Amino acid sequence: MFPNQFAYHRPTSVQDAVRHLQEIPDAKLLAGGHSLLPAMKLRLAAPAALVDLNRIDGLRGIRVDGGIRIGAMTTYRQLIDSAELRERVPMIPEAAYHVGDLQVQSLGTVGGALAHADPAADFTAIILALGGQITAVGAGGERTISADELFVDLLTTSLQPDEIITEVIIPVPGGRTGMHYEKHRHPASGYAVVGVAAVLTLGEGDTCQSVRIAVTGATSKATRATAAEQALTGQSLDDQAVARAAQMAGDGLELNGDHYASAEYRRHLLGVMTRRALEKATSRARG
Repeated sequence: MFPNQFAYHRPTSVQDAVRHLQEIPDAKLLAGGHSLLPAMKLRLAAPAALVDLNRIDGLRGIRVDGGIRIGAMTTYRQLIDSAELRERVPMIPEAAYHVGDLQVQSLGTVGGALAHADPAADFTAIILALGGQITAVGAGGERTISADELFVDLLTTSLQPDEIITEVIIPVPGGRTGMHYEKHRHPASGYAVVGVAAVLTLGEGDTCQSVRIAVTGATSKATRATAAEQALTGQSLDDQAVARAAQMAGDGLELNGDHYASAEYRRHLLGVMTRRALEKATSRARG
């Protein structure tokens, strides 16, 4: 099908893009377009205008400056190829390699994925597990939003209608920190039926000093598995403790169910994916 008619704008600055969003209430931002354009072709979305961010300088690239800073229009391919990310946060390039296909990796952007907040997207959970933040610019100026506050509900974030994500900031992991992302991939779409990102730091005696476990695919938004985190914090990271925490990953969560995976099956997958992610993260933390 063909989309409804729409205006098309190609601003060259973030300020111009914000102005278009203010002047055209029904405008939508265009980054990679892999979610928006199919929805428009199916007439599920009918924006009055598209504001294309691809001509704005400074929204792409990766640098280390008081944290790892990733421009919002940085593509998955750039994440995969980044030596800085492979060295400091290997979970990011590893996960990017398994997003979609070559076409999606070449055009899809990290900022677009976070703003869209698909409940089965990979990078919502990854940024959440890493304790990341996003910088957003709107009519009211610039502000920083933590990943814990960004994802509100299904396809809903705490961004204002005229705000644009400009940068993702990841704290540089310190100490004996390991991380891993594990997912059960839907055989047709490639999205996560259940995905789990785990980031943990070891303390004295190989105890778990801190851990963040983020889940995607299982609920209406990317969320923390707080019961599993609490069960593991301060504990020795032996097989029994990891298995026990993994079985608690679904506690307190309202799990999705559909024709491919029921809520009960997702709960089972959540335990399996959490255990695998924790085991790999622990192995990496130990070196």
